[in-house]
Amino acid sequence: RLCPEPVTGSPVPPRPPPPLSPSVPQTGEDVRELLQRLRALQSERVETYRLFEEGHRAYLSSAPHYDFPRYRQLVHEVTVAFSGISREVLDIAGRLRDQLGRPDLAQHLARLQEREQEKLQLVGAGLWGGGSFGLVWGAQLLIKTIEAISEILQDLKYDSEEVE
Repeated sequence: RLCPEPVTGSPVPPRPPPPLSPSVPQTGEDVRELLQRLRALQSERVETYRLFEEGHRAYLSSAPHYDFPRYRQLVHEVTVAFSGISREVLDIAGRLRDQLGRPDLAQHLARLQEREQEKLQLVGAGLWGGGSFGLVWGAQLLIKTIEAISEILQDLKYDSEEVE
């Protein structure tokens, strides 16, 4: 579990699904399993954002005696979690493209990763402010990015309906 509780160790990165054997014919079942894992990874992202925002609020509320070491550990754990999720999503995209003959779905995942990276940068910048204009502008960009992510996930769902 990520901070804000006291840190006792770093989180274990998510386990990637087992590699597909090239000698086994690839089926819609393989695609379905990868898409189920993608949904789980997206849920992990949501939970990681929630914990990050919760930890940031706790850090700010500890003024004037900020607990920076604890906050630094939170940022480290969040970074490790997002990095592991991103790595696994990119692995899924590669498998869809290279092993399962679904470059269309892989392209959605590549776009998803780009938007998720943009979202993470916007959330990080928003947590540290930037004046009222910066917050309003950043909030509008964040909303547009979240909408784009939702649109990509809808496109992915539509393009993968035959295997679901």
